[in-house]
Amino acid sequence: MIRLLVCEDQALVRAGYVTIFDAQPDMEVVGEAADGRAAVEAARRLNPDVIVMDIRMPVVDGIEATRRLAGPGTANPAKILVVTTFNVDEYVYEALRAGASGFLLKDAHPAALIDGVRTVAAGDSLLAPAVTRALIGHYAERVRPASPARVVDVLTRRELEVLKQLAAGLSNAEIATRLSITPETVKTYVSRILTKLDLRDRVQAVVLAYRIGLVSDPR
Repeated sequence: MIRLLVCEDQALVRAGYVTIFDAQPDMEVVGEAADGRAAVEAARRLNPDVIVMDIRMPVVDGIEATRRLAGPGTANPAKILVVTTFNVDEYVYEALRAGASGFLLKDAHPAALIDGVRTVAAGDSLLAPAVTRALIGHYAERVRPASPARVVDVLTRRELEVLKQLAAGLSNAEIATRLSITPETVKTYVSRILTKLDLRDRVQAVVLAYRIGLVSDPR
């Protein structure tokens, strides 16, 4: 059973999420929060498996709430799925940097939302390919470090290629097809990349790829 905390300031939207999740045989909403501070308090009290987090909330916004629950140096970082609107793309990028495990758009089909929760709960990261390239690629330009030398030195040529494909928003299956290897092999490469670079998940790997200039802004 996946235990969920739903954090959304709009009561009607929040109720919709709760209805969708509670209707699933493997999900249970154990708490709700209407602002970021309440979200942090509820998360620490309830220890949910996945937190569904809105970005624009009163008192403390979703970015800061995410940082407090999953940011650098956080013990046992929470698994946070950000659900937002496309016109706040800069905030989404900041949320990913703060430690979110992925994001979806608010107009996503309920089935995509359900699958997203299951993906994050399983320890994987969720990137919406349709917005990843435009979103992370644009805002990562602002924070690129001077040199990608460390990443290039640490990773093998094949691992660098896999990282490039991750940054393009491809799934394991898509990467496997493009590189003519098996999905299981891709999963192994991804695990090695995260370990070597001390990254928590695919989201952080994608952000890093753009920050170091491994891939360019596709827009």
